[in-house]
Amino acid sequence: MPPHHPVPPGASPAGRRAAVLGSPVAHSLSPVLHRAAYAELGLTDWTYERFEVDESGLAAFLRGTDARWAGFSLTMPLKRAVIPLLDEVSPTAAAIEAVNTVLLSGGGRRTGENTDVPGMIAALRERGVERVEHAAVLGAGATASSALAALAEICSGEVTTYVRSAHRAREMRGWGERLGVPVRVADWAEAAGALSAPLVIATTPAGSTDALVAAVPARPGTLFDVLYDPWPTPLAAAWSRSGGRVVAGLDLLVHQAVLQVELMTGHSPAPLAAMREAGEAALHARTA
Repeated sequence: MPPHHPVPPGASPAGRRAAVLGSPVAHSLSPVLHRAAYAELGLTDWTYERFEVDESGLAAFLRGTDARWAGFSLTMPLKRAVIPLLDEVSPTAAAIEAVNTVLLSGGGRRTGENTDVPGMIAALRERGVERVEHAAVLGAGATASSALAALAEICSGEVTTYVRSAHRAREMRGWGERLGVPVRVADWAEAAGALSAPLVIATTPAGSTDALVAAVPARPGTLFDVLYDPWPTPLAAAWSRSGGRVVAGLDLLVHQAVLQVELMTGHSPAPLAAMREAGEAALHARTA
């Protein structure tokens, strides 16, 4: 990703702002992670908030920003809807039609980035997954497209994606072609067959993979389940019981947030350990 300088030379707006936008957004842990980073970095004049914004209200919200704003984290349903509202989109975000980070320059220029992709790669590497021969992706939304982009970097062979509709199948094939990833599309009814892959990335909503628990193999490979609340998912729990390696949704959330903090504030490296600790504490408080 290109370096980002949120405040142009000669401009120092007091009280820098950032936020997460989406709908629903009340559940987001992004404020916890970003605020922990600001505290660790000594950025006492920075604030990070959350705003309930849907597709119909996004353009007006962005028009209302001023020079104090450094950027936004985006959750669903805004990752694709924001693209026409941007001045520039990074090649990866454009290829997969998913922007999860908007950077604002002092002149009001809006740049779209995707930190989910490098965040996935970093989370996998942290768990010892550097390279796989083939992989499976469960689901076909914005996170699934990010998974394909991550697999373009670490998977040497075919990626099988399991989807529920012909429309989603076409999208996954299209993303694969743009990314140079050989994609085979299978019907969701065959999803149990995905679990024998050396790397399985589950990108579906809570409850969607519960029926696959009985199909977890005796010697599973690595499961990357992008959910983090509730955690563990039934599939992740069964995977661990069988001795498989599990990468959690919180791992992705923290690693992509680290990159967002670095891009928005210009401070690098962001404090990964402090952000993870804050995220774990917040999740524990929710379930206590």
